[in-house]
This record gives sequence, C-alpha cells and structure tokens, in this order.
Amino acid sequence: MLLKSLMSSTLAAALAFTLAACGGGGGQAADDVPTLRRGISAKVDTLDPHKSSAQWENIVIGDMMVGLMTHDQEGKPVNGMAESYETSEDGLVWTFHLGDYVWSDGEPVTAGDFVYALRRIQSPQIASQYASLLFVIKNASKVNAGELPPEDLGVRAIDDKTLEITLAYPAPYILGLLTHYTTYPVPQHVVEQYGDAWIQPGNIVTNGPYKLVYWRTGDQLVSEKNPTGFGAADVCFDRIVYYELEDQTAVENKIAAGEMDINNAFDGARKAELEEKFPGWPRTSPALITTYWVFNSSQAPFTDVRVRKALSMALDREFITRNVLTSGYVPAYSMVPPGINNYDAPRPEVEWKDMPRAERLAEAKRLLEEAGYGPDKPFRFEFIHRSTDDNPKAAPVAQSNWAEIAPWVDPVIIKQDTKVLYARLQQSDFQTSDAAWVADFDDPINFLYLLESNTGQQNYGRYKNPEYDALLAQSNGELDLKKRAEIFAKAEKLMLEDYPITPMWFQVTKNMVDPTLTGWSDNASDQHRSRFLCREGMKTQ
Repeated sequence: MLLKSLMSSTLAAALAFTLAACGGGGGQAADDVPTLRRGISAKVDTLDPHKSSAQWENIVIGDMMVGLMTHDQEGKPVNGMAESYETSEDGLVWTFHLGDYVWSDGEPVTAGDFVYALRRIQSPQIASQYASLLFVIKNASKVNAGELPPEDLGVRAIDDKTLEITLAYPAPYILGLLTHYTTYPVPQHVVEQYGDAWIQPGNIVTNGPYKLVYWRTGDQLVSEKNPTGFGAADVCFDRIVYYELEDQTAVENKIAAGEMDINNAFDGARKAELEEKFPGWPRTSPALITTYWVFNSSQAPFTDVRVRKALSMALDREFITRNVLTSGYVPAYSMVPPGINNYDAPRPEVEWKDMPRAERLAEAKRLLEEAGYGPDKPFRFEFIHRSTDDNPKAAPVAQSNWAEIAPWVDPVIIKQDTKVLYARLQQSDFQTSDAAWVADFDDPINFLYLLESNTGQQNYGRYKNPEYDALLAQSNGELDLKKRAEIFAKAEKLMLEDYPITPMWFQVTKNMVDPTLTGWSDNASDQHRSRFLCREGMKTQ
C-alpha cells in the first residue's frame, strides 16, 4: 500500500518536499518552511487509529486526528471535537455536543463519523488489537465477538452535532479514555472509498492540525499544516518530519548536526554524558509506565506456575535499576505504577519482595526441581527483548541472574526489532519476553485489564483466571471509588500470585528536547502534541 502511494503523480513533489525538510539547522527547512524534526524510535506499521497499538505511532496519529476529548499541554483531558457534554445521574449515558469542525477536505465532522468509527473498531474484520479497551461501551464485547450487529453498539447520532454514548457500567475514567486514538473519528466517506489505503498520502483526510504528505517506510514521515484542523490557527510549525530511528547513535549524530529537535528516547544510563554533550536536552519526569516481562502461560513449560515464579524471583531488579537503567527508574513488584488515580487502597506486591537474594535463588532452584528440572533434565528457554531503549542492556543481566539459579538452567536471550517483537507477542509466539505499558488513561483498570481473559491480543501470554475476571467485572459495577480500589487490590494480588507476568521496573519519561523549543511540558502520560510546540523568537502562523 505504501508503494501505491509513492508511485502516485505527486511522487516527485513529495520527494523534493522531504529532502527540503531534512536540511538545515534550527528547525528551518531548506525552503524556509518552519519545520519540527521528531525522532520516534521505531518503525511505523500503521497510522490507522483502529489498527495501531504503538506509542511511537501515536505521536504521528495524535498530530493529525482529534477525538471528542484531547490532551492539553500538560497531558490532561480537555474538550476536543466536543464543545460540551453531560451525563445521566447513573453515569451510564453521556451526551456530547460537537463544535463546528471540518475534515481537511472540507466535509463537516459529524456525530455519524464517531458512530461509524466506534462500530468499525469493534468489527471482527478489523481485528483491532485495542478493541477490548472500549468494551466499557454497551454491547461492545458482543459486537466484537460477532454475537450482535454493529447497530446494537451503545452509540448513536441524535443529530449531526449530538453524539450519545451508553456505557455498560459507570467509568470514572471515561473522559481520559476519550483522548485515546482508539476513540477518534474516522472519515467514513474516505475510508469507504479507499479501504485500508485511506491513511496513505494523497488519500488521507484529517481533522487535526496536521496532515500526512509523505511516508517512506523505515525512514521518515512528513506531515504538513492542515489549515482548517483543530488548533491549526495556533501552531508554529508548518511541517513536521518524523524519523523512524532506533539507533541512538544515529539520533545523536542528527542532533549534533542540527537536524533533529526532539527524540522520544535516549540511553538513560548515559544521561549525565548526554547532558554534557547536549546541555538541556535530556528530559525525564515520573511516568505511568511499567516494564513487565511476560510468560507464555499457554505453552509448556510456562503453564507451570512454579516455573514462572522461579524465574521471577531470580531477577535482581535492584541491581538492574541501580546500575543499568535510566536514573529514576525503580524496581517494580506490582503491575500498577505508583501515582495513578483511583487506587486508594493498600497496594499488593509479591510476597518475597524483601527476601535476601540468596534465599530467592535457593527458592527458585527448589521450585524448578519440584517442577522436574535438574542435571538430568536441564531447563532451557528463550527470552526475547526489544532492540530499543534500555532493554538490550538489561537482557544480559537477566540471563546472568537466571543462570545463577543452577548450572542446569540455560537461558537464551534474543534481541528483536521492537515492531517484530510486539507482533510476536500479539500472536503469542514466544516463551518469555519483555514488554512495557504506557497508560492510555489515568486509572488502574488500564493496567489490570491487560491480564483479563477477554482482552485478546494484548493479553500476550493468554493468561486466564475466572476469579480474576470476576473481580474486574465486579469493579465495573462499583460506584464507590474506595471499594472499587479495594477490588482492584484483591485482583492484582491474585494475579501476582499466578505469575503470568513479572513486573520489573517503573519508568520515567525520557525525551531529548531542544532547549530552545517552547511549549514542552513534562507529564506522566508523556503526551506532547506538536501543535503546542514553538521556538524562541517564532510566532504562530
């Protein structure tokens, strides 16, 4: 599909456009168009908000598309396409009143576009990895399973400017959820005309301040100002170039050459060195991000909880966070990160958290022996890890940690392209793997739902526990936030004792940001829309 778009009659213009965007320093392209250059650390697979599940893709998507709600400069939910809203007393029915906004082709954004989009993401044909995130909408899970028709989904257009959403249960986080790209409208008239190719340059229609004009896979994407888009009147940069760079050396070379303004990652262990090399560039802040490692509990030998627990106990999180990872990372012994809203309850952690490491290793050895492993039956397994961020540095330490259990424990570590690794996770094609979760909205359910049996592809290890599922279902019906938090704590404790995952560390955000940029605000959700960014001395267009 990319090939088709690049073979269009606009190819020569697009290439010239992109080459101009790459040149020059200080964010000014060779053709004097104010340009912001952003590194996004991994390859883009899709820009369809119903098919994406990647944080780096969200950087591009969120510059082009806006939902009912959107993020402000601080990463908090504010009105987007919705100018106002109200809800019923029971919190189940939400009515949104749309403002007078248009798509980039001049067609109005209507409530019908939202109805179409919310039905589309639940379509079995779309097979969205993120569909379960919206099971909070009435009948969504049954529509997704093909048990009910799309028309039974709890969304309807009262008129072109009024959208009604009926929930399956009250959700205190609903406004935050509606900032997420899975809830964005899509232009029905364009999607139906072009099918999957609607996101390609030359076809795409957007309602945000930028619109895609160029996409060369594995290299870069370019968006240009959409004059009629939401927030476009206030943007400083007419052009955004997104570089798909996993190699941090390449990123640093671009920064040194004055060819990059932002990168969404850096080598945290080198923060002091990078600060000296690029004063004011490295930026960190507390984040709602958990790195956790997954066991494929649907495949032997990881169907055995003793095996999963043994490997979890052997990992030296304290050493890894202290000596290998970014300053500010802390060991994790639970899934839900600290500082999250709506979790006012004693927080569960694994019971061996404070056990001396020698005792942990002895218990891990005992568990594996009990599971049938030993000198006559070595325990061999494969751990795959992402090629980006601090993950390649942590993996050899983990390999050493596991080998310390006993001479007959033989872990093999394999580095994978980040996009490939997540594709394997979604297909449950692994034994054990690293992964991370960035909060989509500020509520514990966004982390805990990942282990629910009906979550689908994002329940990577296919964990299934009816009692866990029942507790999360119970939390959905609880209006008292204190009692709801207590249910979450009970569910998380149960899950931690099953070891479908092993929490590893809680992260901080990590960005390289040109200190001459203004409008950047560090925030726990790590959302930084290009429309807020400017440069000292520049004026909005």
